[in-house]
Amino acid sequence: MTATGLPMRSPLTGLPRSVRIHEVGARDGLQNEKATVPTAVKAEFIHRLAGAGLRTVEATSFVHPKWVPQLADAEQLMPLLEDLSGVHLPVLVPNERGLDRALALGVREVAVFGSATESFAKANLNRTVEESLAMFEPVAAKARAAGASVRGYLSMAFGDPWEGPVPVGQVAAVARRLFDLGCDEVSISDTIGVATPGHVVALLGALDVPLDRIAVHFHDTYGQALSNTLAALQQGVSIVDASAGGLGGCPFAKSATGNLATEDLLWMLNGLGIDTGVDLTRLTATSVWMAEQLGRPSPSRTVRALSHEE
Repeated sequence: MTATGLPMRSPLTGLPRSVRIHEVGARDGLQNEKATVPTAVKAEFIHRLAGAGLRTVEATSFVHPKWVPQLADAEQLMPLLEDLSGVHLPVLVPNERGLDRALALGVREVAVFGSATESFAKANLNRTVEESLAMFEPVAAKARAAGASVRGYLSMAFGDPWEGPVPVGQVAAVARRLFDLGCDEVSISDTIGVATPGHVVALLGALDVPLDRIAVHFHDTYGQALSNTLAALQQGVSIVDASAGGLGGCPFAKSATGNLATEDLLWMLNGLGIDTGVDLTRLTATSVWMAEQLGRPSPSRTVRALSHEE
């Protein structure tokens, strides 16, 4: 049983005073579920996440239903979230058609999904890296013309299941291109969870863009997501992607396991005295509820520990 007041706050020097958590459970998490979650349950999940204090919740994806059938209800979901004032609800758009669908619903925050490697670009987008960037250029331009912000995901930034190690210079070059296309921020993604802290420091040091416009997105395949996140924070990053209950992976990279659990991240950040505005107790209850909807326990260690206290 965990006593009240834990974790004890013990700040470290050189860390940001606050961190913005970019919650991806409703999109990146649910898209990897074998079963399709009902639209009403998705809406309730997002409302509960917002109720726990999360102010950025990636809601869904406007990818063609053939590729991600679990999120085929994007048009039905977004109107159910219109009452969430003050909550950022970005969506993933793969191309101009996806963007047009999102803009028609009043969406003003979108994300594109790129790759640092040729193999994953081919597997995920059926294009080369250069062709995918060319596809994103009009998407970003049209989004910005409509007053929408644009996030860029850069997948396979730390390793690729087909190509192995990915040179940091190669990643930095594609990241720069995403900013040049008009992305407001770029999420550097460890899609298969192979990064280690030294690698994180080396990659962030190779980027030629301000780190306040960089987010990190770690998967926990080898149990390194939290240590990698701490290394990123020490370098000046203050935007961290995480998934409530540790939901998710990547349907196009079979070796990818779950995302960093938002609750595990919060436990560490709370202990470091870093402000997030998120209530860990309410978020844990949300993840327990979602696990019940999915019919399986949450993989998050913190969710398991705190829920066993009740």
